[in-house]
Amino acid sequence: MSETKTVAEKAAVQFGFKDGDLIQEFGYDEDVDFDLRDALMDHIDSDLLDEEDQEVVDGVLLWWRAEDGDLVDELVDVLATLGEGGAIWLMTPKAGRDGHVSPLDIEEAAPEAGLHVTSSEEASPEWAATRLVMQQVR
Repeated sequence: MSETKTVAEKAAVQFGFKDGDLIQEFGYDEDVDFDLRDALMDHIDSDLLDEEDQEVVDGVLLWWRAEDGDLVDELVDVLATLGEGGAIWLMTPKAGRDGHVSPLDIEEAAPEAGLHVTSSEEASPEWAATRLVMQQVR
């Protein structure tokens, strides 16, 4: 029997998180993709931690809009609880949507925060996802 997955379910799997991972969410607001959030929580079999939690986490889900402030500062802040080998999934409104952040802005901000852009995914009809990981020290 074939199981058809929604875009949100596919994105949750593509993020690479697994059952039992601790994921912390930043930038939550009324415009986030609730289907994606639900699919991610189903996938990890746990609720998302909020901005106030201080546990070391396996990953971060960061909803970010152009008007939210300084992206470099926010990326540095979310690194505080990210465990070694963890990833940040930066969720930004797609082109043409209110709050769109250009890929160039992300490419410029990431290294300033000590991060490297590794991939991008279509996370939902309204949101694009960019995977960021800590830069390797040479």
